[in-house]
Amino acid sequence: MSNSLESFPVNTRLKLSALWTSVMFCYIYGDYFELYVPHKVEGLLSGNNILDSPLNLLMATVMLTIPALLISISVMAKPGVSRMLNIVFGVFFTLLMLLIAATSLTEWRMFYVFLALVESALTSGVVYQAWNWERKATNPATYERSTRILHGK
Repeated sequence: MSNSLESFPVNTRLKLSALWTSVMFCYIYGDYFELYVPHKVEGLLSGNNILDSPLNLLMATVMLTIPALLISISVMAKPGVSRMLNIVFGVFFTLLMLLIAATSLTEWRMFYVFLALVESALTSGVVYQAWNWERKATNPATYERSTRILHGK
């Protein structure tokens, strides 16, 4: 009996979807943990915060909807569209999170810096996976051989 674990290649679409899912969890945790920062709740109750207008709230909602949609888009869109959107938004969110990390260097926001760096690594992984998306084999013999290998035949 062998002790080695079986491993199957994971499709690029699933990798991208999993990366965006992880990004979203980090966003949610960051926003939740931020409630513990002193005076944050008071600012929410008084309206003295960055989302202090309907337009700011809408813009933040649109911006955070993009990674949520990319979870599904990565799996369901045509490969070329998915690849392009993942590269464009992966680069955008990587740069945005690095900017947030650089501007959040305070004692009470170190958790935010940590999450922003993790999110940057995840979105960099999105760009890497999308950029290196495996091309469809054009030679039927190559396709047949890769299919056999993939299915263990």
